[in-house]
Amino acid sequence: MLTIWGRSSSFNVQKVIWLVEEMQLPHLHVEAGGKHGGLDEPEFLAMNPHGKVPVIKDGEVTVWESHAILRYLAASYERPMFWPAAPADRARIDGWMDWAHTTLQPDFLTEVFWGFFRTPAAQRNTPRIEAALARCARYFALLDGMFDDGRHFLLGNQLTLADIVIGTHLYRYFEMQIDRPELPLLQDYYHRLENRPAYRHGVMVPFDDLYGRLDF
Repeated sequence: MLTIWGRSSSFNVQKVIWLVEEMQLPHLHVEAGGKHGGLDEPEFLAMNPHGKVPVIKDGEVTVWESHAILRYLAASYERPMFWPAAPADRARIDGWMDWAHTTLQPDFLTEVFWGFFRTPAAQRNTPRIEAALARCARYFALLDGMFDDGRHFLLGNQLTLADIVIGTHLYRYFEMQIDRPELPLLQDYYHRLENRPAYRHGVMVPFDDLYGRLDF
């Protein structure tokens, strides 16, 4: 049985849950981290010495870091529609995965979601938040332009790992009360994802209770 450790409200855990449910893999989900604790237990640290989620165990194989987990699952369970075998095709997907991890996620998740939504109003660094929001507006406008040709998903008409890592941002981006440019094509894409049961269950986890809270 594939086992996944990580709290349901964790952004990086949500990527893994979404993919696993898209792939219809039987699995056990163990809530861990945040209010659930457990990350400093010796048994957990033996799986991931960094003490962070997500972590999966698949038979005798243990994998940590969300993008490593996504690639492992797509390759191990032979789902080439998510991550094809051809190096050139993988590289197109990997480029977007790396961009999401190194550019989009730090500005959106760290600076906007944590800096604005999760930080009490009196402690917010407003200029820093506004600068990050402006950068995010450019990032999401770039993504909006990807759909000019009528494609359904980021790289065509097939859901891939690129959609998993980028689409996970959209629930929070479109549901938070923040300034956003008009992005009709990206919003249509978001609505297509909303119609997927795996996305609704894995990603659309209410986060209102985190407003103004730096703890869990």
